[in-house]
Amino acid sequence: MYDDILVPTDGSDTIPETLAHALPIAADNDATVHGLYVVDSRVTAAADDETSTDLERSLETEGEEAVAAVEERATDEGLETVAEIRQGTPSKTILEYAEEQGIDLIVIGTRGKSPREKVTSLGSVSERVVDNASIPVFVVRNAGEE
Repeated sequence: MYDDILVPTDGSDTIPETLAHALPIAADNDATVHGLYVVDSRVTAAADDETSTDLERSLETEGEEAVAAVEERATDEGLETVAEIRQGTPSKTILEYAEEQGIDLIVIGTRGKSPREKVTSLGSVSERVVDNASIPVFVVRNAGEE
């Protein structure tokens, strides 16, 4: 049913809970787990010239660590993995990657914002992915959130 499962990560503390759901699905389907980190180009574009290069390097290092964590956990479970870092707008880049790679399922974590937080923010990446995906999306709410 699922040959390729995408687990986008931002390196936050939601990933262990997300992987707790994604990896059994991948194991049951002998699927490849794709770890993807997106360096948010809006953040790097907002930085001044002096700090943008350092910021971009810092985010790429964070991304390398984030996808390595996904890759390590999946490999420990005996699963095939692919890890990639891309630049762009996170939700759009996740959906583009999914289409390009023939992803069958996206498993994404969320921090579980309150209604007030949702009103004051621009919306979450997971919400945008769910709203615009043409494939199934499994959203894992972080167990530590209310």
